[in-house]
Amino acid sequence: MKALYDVPAPAKLNLFLHIIGRRPDGYHLLQSVFMLVDWCDTLHFELRDAGRISREDAGAPLPDDDLVVRAARALQQACASNSGVHIRLEKRIPVQAGMGGGSSDAASCLLALNRLWRLGLSLPQLEKIGLGLGADVPFFLRGRNAWVEGVGERIRPLDLPPARFAVAKPPEGLASDLIFGDSQLKRDSAPAIISGFAANPDGSFPFGFGHNDLQPVAQRHCPAVTQALQWLGNQGLQARMTGSGSAVFAQITQENALLPAPAGWQVRECMNLAVHPLMGWAASDDFGGGPDS
Repeated sequence: MKALYDVPAPAKLNLFLHIIGRRPDGYHLLQSVFMLVDWCDTLHFELRDAGRISREDAGAPLPDDDLVVRAARALQQACASNSGVHIRLEKRIPVQAGMGGGSSDAASCLLALNRLWRLGLSLPQLEKIGLGLGADVPFFLRGRNAWVEGVGERIRPLDLPPARFAVAKPPEGLASDLIFGDSQLKRDSAPAIISGFAANPDGSFPFGFGHNDLQPVAQRHCPAVTQALQWLGNQGLQARMTGSGSAVFAQITQENALLPAPAGWQVRECMNLAVHPLMGWAASDDFGGGPDS
């Protein structure tokens, strides 16, 4: 095998995000449901020798030492591998959106290089490497919608029914450090439980459960978040922010036809995914079911 092309890296939405405390080391304790959606970056990998790692950007330029390059180097170092790779990244997921694009790219890179370099690492081994890159990387490696707790390391698979969502990202982005470092961030939400999330009197699944504790702080730092919430709200949709970025989302039905978005916004209708497109790539030596299989 000399190459892997068209490797997807899907985004996620936080259906809710509660901050329930803070550890002595400053890390926040959260509860959330992470949901995969079909808004994807695409990566292409070509084998190189002499351990060379390089990356080119098909879209807007990214930092030289982005998470994809860091993931490749971390895997190479963990396995003392002499294999190299050239990576071409087609970036579609907005940056600083709270949709996990960088972490998803890193996870797909680890899964793809585990195959391309014929390393045969198990999923737990890849997760250990991924956690060193970012708290969200293990979620994307596991590849299922999940109830997430702790600092992001406690992940429990969760089945979600199919649904459509409108996602709107204004031109302005938000850095996670800015939000989590704000003194006015609410850090004492009451803990939730999965049964409370799943319970709903009318029998429908509670995509509107809870709230995002980061949203008020984000709206103060970035007025465009409020504008995006209002844009969806004016169309009769119940919107909230995802993660710590500036993207907002709302569940939609076939009857909802979105109005034209303001100039410079990225707006997309997404379906949620039952599983990650690369599910099973780290299960055994028989990776099957993915690009170039």
